[in-house]
Amino acid sequence: MTDLWVVVPAYNEEASLPATLRALAGQSDADFECVVVDNSSTDRTAEVVREFAVTAGFPLHLVTEARKGTGAAADTGMRFAIEAGARYLARTDADCLPVPGWTAAVRRGLSGGLELATGRLRPRTDEFRLKLWESRLLPAVVATAAWFGRFRPGNQDPRYLGPYLMCPGCNLAITADLYQRCGGFPRTAIEEEHEDRALVNRVRELTTAYGQVPGMTVHGSVRRLRAFGLRNTLAWYADHRYRPDVVDIR
Repeated sequence: MTDLWVVVPAYNEEASLPATLRALAGQSDADFECVVVDNSSTDRTAEVVREFAVTAGFPLHLVTEARKGTGAAADTGMRFAIEAGARYLARTDADCLPVPGWTAAVRRGLSGGLELATGRLRPRTDEFRLKLWESRLLPAVVATAAWFGRFRPGNQDPRYLGPYLMCPGCNLAITADLYQRCGGFPRTAIEEEHEDRALVNRVRELTTAYGQVPGMTVHGSVRRLRAFGLRNTLAWYADHRYRPDVVDIR
């Protein structure tokens, strides 16, 4: 068993998941195990994991979570890893591509004193033929959301020990000890609560040992931005002020 585990929640991701798994297989620090949490998919997500596991080059596990929700699936994966002996936990999503040095950066950050770590989120360029403005839009959305989060009333409370830090769920790492102490991800659906924001605020009640790590970069999907548009995407991430009929964009 290794001390670093990567958790990947997945719902109907048979199309996107192979690229994510290939990105994990290409990590410069290959001393990790990975668990994909199949969140009651109705497609071949589970079969994709089983097929990839044969030649993955790293231990790849598959567990299921019947309760629909990114928070519920991520929490199940984190606790599965902890029970297996994980000391460090990293999460990315099944439509994201961690850069080759991602796990190395995670290990460097968590072994260097941080208890919660995050990094840069950049747009994927392999899903669509992006226009120049689109390639710059995702970082702008992330930066805007991070700026807004600093002033959001829910992120300001005397019980918080340190300032708000945006930690996208697709690029987040935490020690197993802190995950258990703070209660972990809320077991919610994506439209109910932003589970990554909730986790950060739980952490802020316990420690100031959190921050960004150079090299901990993930390329995220722009499919939600394409489907919702800029204004609605910003509203979605700002407390779900925009609620589409379909939240699971594929």
